[in-house]
Amino acid sequence: MTTRTYARPPGGMPPQTEKLSSSAAFTTAYAVIPASVQREIVTSFLPGWRETRFWVLARPLSGFAETFSQYVAEVAPGGGTDRDEGEEGVQSALFLTHGAARLDIGGETHLLTPGSFAYLPPSARWSLTAEGEEVAVFHWFRKRYQPAPGVEPPAFFHRNDAEIEPVPMPAEGGLWGTTRFMDPADMAFDFHVTIVTLDPGLCIPFLETHVMEHGLYVLQGKGAYRLNTDWVEVGPGDFMWLRAFCPQACYAGGPGQFRYLLYKDVNRHAPLPHHP
Repeated sequence: MTTRTYARPPGGMPPQTEKLSSSAAFTTAYAVIPASVQREIVTSFLPGWRETRFWVLARPLSGFAETFSQYVAEVAPGGGTDRDEGEEGVQSALFLTHGAARLDIGGETHLLTPGSFAYLPPSARWSLTAEGEEVAVFHWFRKRYQPAPGVEPPAFFHRNDAEIEPVPMPAEGGLWGTTRFMDPADMAFDFHVTIVTLDPGLCIPFLETHVMEHGLYVLQGKGAYRLNTDWVEVGPGDFMWLRAFCPQACYAGGPGQFRYLLYKDVNRHAPLPHHP
């Protein structure tokens, strides 16, 4: 039985009596940005957005992870944006965790509620406004679309976590599964966003080492995550950012399920450098 709760940045400021030790780390293979450091004074603001602040969790960095950016946005009631993407060829995905928001795209209006996922095609014109009296909180993934011969870019779609049955991983008896917002067989997509769910005591049973870059945001539960040569304990709101080929695995703690939001780049050739 999948339970669903969603973490968010705590904001605020810790007291002067708080210890400075934390799991925050930036290495050549991975970064950990724990919830405890997602505070008021590290937010960013963007042109064209009203009453909105952003925690920038990932952005392209040469020699590290280069395919995507990931923000957590916090939008006050009535706040939002009336602007389109602003960059030609850039696609987005939104995953809303708190409150509600009205998304206008292609002449249609869609209401996003907790668990809503929306894919916004390359160069799409869209706007978003926080609805109701609560702050709206959502993840915003951005990636420049990588065209492929004979493949049309994906169209807009909107789904909810609660409506999707997690796909069990092979030989795991349904105790470990992934909620897949995109169809993994559809070559139109050059990235996937999924939710990985492990029951307490389950693990990723091998040290994954692969070409995909990752952003992993813990939505609920706790676990021990292997990142390169290090084990890190993670919990709700902690973010992990992995470059390509960084070895990874995890054990899920208890008492509840361990769930995290996962980005990965897929379905395209690795770009090759141009030589004179």
